[in-house]
Amino acid sequence: MSTTITAVDVHDVRFPTAAAGDGSDAINRGDYSASYVELRTDDGPTGAGFTFTNGRGNEITCAAIEALAHHVRGRTVAEIAAEPVAFWRSLTADVQLRWLGPEKGVIHMAAGALVNAVWDLRAKLAGKPMWRYLAELSTDELVANIDFHHITDAITPDEAATLLDKGLVGAAERLAVLEQDGFPSYTTSVGWLGYPDDKVRALTREAYAQGWRAMKMKVGGPPADDLRRARIIRAEIGPDALLMMDANQVWDVDEAITNMTALAEVDPYWIEEPTHADDILGHARIARAVTASTDGRCRVATGEVAANRVIFKQLLQAEAIGVMQIDACRVAGVNEVLAELLLAAKFGVPVCPHAGGVGLCEYVQHLAIFDYLRVGTSLDGRMVEYVDHLHEHFVDPVRTRGGRYLLPTAPGYSATMRPESIARFRFPDGPVWR
Repeated sequence: MSTTITAVDVHDVRFPTAAAGDGSDAINRGDYSASYVELRTDDGPTGAGFTFTNGRGNEITCAAIEALAHHVRGRTVAEIAAEPVAFWRSLTADVQLRWLGPEKGVIHMAAGALVNAVWDLRAKLAGKPMWRYLAELSTDELVANIDFHHITDAITPDEAATLLDKGLVGAAERLAVLEQDGFPSYTTSVGWLGYPDDKVRALTREAYAQGWRAMKMKVGGPPADDLRRARIIRAEIGPDALLMMDANQVWDVDEAITNMTALAEVDPYWIEEPTHADDILGHARIARAVTASTDGRCRVATGEVAANRVIFKQLLQAEAIGVMQIDACRVAGVNEVLAELLLAAKFGVPVCPHAGGVGLCEYVQHLAIFDYLRVGTSLDGRMVEYVDHLHEHFVDPVRTRGGRYLLPTAPGYSATMRPESIARFRFPDGPVWR
């Protein structure tokens, strides 16, 4: 891998999703966007990566990526792969930019866009889809890619190695299961908060007919509206399908407990982001209350905006979550996600990745598959979120059948956007925005 990264191109790509209410929830309503990175090389493929934002957020994340790009430009893939943590820290601990985090927010997301683009390049050079590339790395190589700083009180490199070695046992049999059946999924496309009741009913009915048996709705509006919409969905999917709820952090702790006590009527499988993302103890209190009010049938899920591996460590240590949701580009790329997956396995909490947005489904399918093959080694309670938006803009879009993700086969991280989509939706000069 002597390939040299010769240039870093950054594109501000925005899609006008706000008008139709796609992606609408209790807090967010905007234009789904991606700060998209291309790593051009001297003699190999182009590495693609991005971080997901919402409209004008791209202005800030694109600037942050540009500010960090000098850590990548001119490096060879071989030297990055030889010292992966040192490379990762050059981005996440840039001596002049770390202060803006540290290891959270815009700088961390920008670092993730570059880190993910490097991983895409590594997988393309190896000729393998990312999930396979990761799953076939040796235990020593995987451990060497993880920064254990600040998490050794929860998991050590030796413990991580033990988990990964155990993951080698039966990996071929687990892969055969995925090749035959695909990876379990749930859909969020039925229940955006901005959708009228008739649309929710029609979309739910359609999704059920297509084979989905797990669906998620947004809550956090007026409580009576939330319950009415939840009853509509439950009536369409019957008592046996799973119904998840997502409050997008809008409630205070006591408010979350009160509202979920009322919503227990429709048998929710989880409540996602019931309060502020940084409130570890609040999540723990909500988890205890929800467990009590539903006889253990509902659990708390969170993680899509958890800033870093340390937040995940605390959520797990505090027994604040029954489902851990990772996001492929909120944290600083694949290296940090590896730490998060291993933490979840150590604490015995299933991982259900957050997706949707722009390209998040494309990203996280690889992470979930790798987790099943080498880390978590179980499909019990595991599902990947699916949202039926914007896949047509990617060269290697996700494929689903009967409510399951099918294995990606193309080399790379499925992050490469179509050039015509970049040109059309680039802000502010693309024709959509002129």
